[in-house]
Amino acid sequence: MIKSLRTKEGIRLLRDNYIGHLAFISQGNPYVVPITYYYDETSNSILGYSAEGHKMNAMRENRSVSLEVDEISSVNNWRSILAHGVFEELQGSEAKFLLHRFAQGVKNIILRKEKIIPKSISEFSSKMNSPETPIVFRIRIVEITGKQRKP
Repeated sequence: MIKSLRTKEGIRLLRDNYIGHLAFISQGNPYVVPITYYYDETSNSILGYSAEGHKMNAMRENRSVSLEVDEISSVNNWRSILAHGVFEELQGSEAKFLLHRFAQGVKNIILRKEKIIPKSISEFSSKMNSPETPIVFRIRIVEITGKQRKP
């Protein structure tokens, strides 16, 4: 049976995971890419970071984005949410503070779910291997929709 998830169930799914699929528009075309993210409960937003490039340019141009997150056990047992929001590039001390919150948050989720203690952010995110300074961003959530199917 498929049913809609309530917002608080969607937030729980968002909060309990750290890999999602970011959807954005670039030159009139939709793109979806996997990202590592952290749900920040204090601001009801999604934190992430990236190197300069196509994704960042597209989100600066069209700030309406979505993040899809799912948990799939089988064809008859899954949950999926779509968090619609507004992209915001962060800078300065706020960016540094939230990048630290992102790293600590993701490490805690990995420890809880996978029983592994990552030593550094580069163990779960390839962007930290880039020589460029990371661009920290936030997606302010406007709406969360979701579905689930249980046996």
